Amino acid sequence: MNAMGVFGGTFDPIHYGHLRTAFEMLQALRFQDVCFIPCGDPPHRGATFAAAHERLAMVEAAVDGQDGFIVDDREVRRDGPSYSVDTLEALRDENPGRSLGLIIGMDAFLGLTTWYRWRDLLSLAHIVVAHRPGWRAPDMGELGELIEQHGTHRVEDLHDAECGRIHIHAVTQLEISSTDIRDLIAGGRDPRFLMPDAVRGYIRRNGCYGGLATKEKN
Repeated sequence: MNAMGVFGGTFDPIHYGHLRTAFEMLQALRFQDVCFIPCGDPPHRGATFAAAHERLAMVEAAVDGQDGFIVDDREVRRDGPSYSVDTLEALRDENPGRSLGLIIGMDAFLGLTTWYRWRDLLSLAHIVVAHRPGWRAPDMGELGELIEQHGTHRVEDLHDAECGRIHIHAVTQLEISSTDIRDLIAGGRDPRFLMPDAVRGYIRRNGCYGGLATKEKN
């Protein structure tokens, strides 16, 4: 089945931790593509630090030229909170019969029951959980029951059906966080080697996070 990974987030800013996770999912789970969807108005956190159009531009710069990576701006264009279920409903309507895999981190998965209409997610897509050392999948409560009922270790199961399974997949641990990058930039330090140069250049030109609002050099 022609499977697509759906990778949402604030990407404030996008960095190599995001990109490496998406790339490993693309290859290991045999997605035809991974669709990055920057969140316009995140319902689970306060205001973003960079504006929605800036975060979208940084994501577009980060994935430019990478086979299998695409960008979707629907949440930036859409008014109101950016609920994943709304995005998945739209993608499902546009991709009938196609396997969709919602990629989220284990930390986000542990808070899944707080998401808007979270019980509807598996009727629209698979849930692919990026697992890193130090995080443990729940084996009790609502999430434990959800994994017991829908969990699978077989990549083939993500291709044999268009939705309905939970797959937990280990990814390379990169100790990079958007928060630390913002703090670093605000302090006047250079985020080189934490993100693609195209993203770094955008930040330097536009001063999204303060501290480096200067003309780009090198």
